[in-house]
Amino acid sequence: MKSRGEVEAAICEGIARFEQEYMGRGPKHIHAHVIGDLIVVRLQGVLTAAEQQLVKTLPPEKGRDLLKQVRTQLIETARPVLEALVLKASGAIVVSLHHDISVITGEEIILFTLSETSQFRETRKR
Repeated sequence: MKSRGEVEAAICEGIARFEQEYMGRGPKHIHAHVIGDLIVVRLQGVLTAAEQQLVKTLPPEKGRDLLKQVRTQLIETARPVLEALVLKASGAIVVSLHHDISVITGEEIILFTLSETSQFRETRKR
């Protein structure tokens, strides 16, 4: 059985690798938090140079909406990969996945709802 930190680290590594392979670049910062039957992943600095330029050159709503549509479609297409990654790291099946990205801050949030609350090995405090 893994510790909470090991599960969170495995999810961070897997999501960062996914972002690199599917989106063309990895995040500058990534943090995963397991909270009961939820896993919240916060990625910072994820927009590519092309995405940043797209948002700057188009009217604000159009650029934002287009970028969000593309990112959402990529996440939905790769959903089985992400679900397998979470299952391997946490041992729990993903029930639902939610995603959003900010074109202003370059921050992306991925939320996984799990079929059960994750169980962890107790860790000793140092």
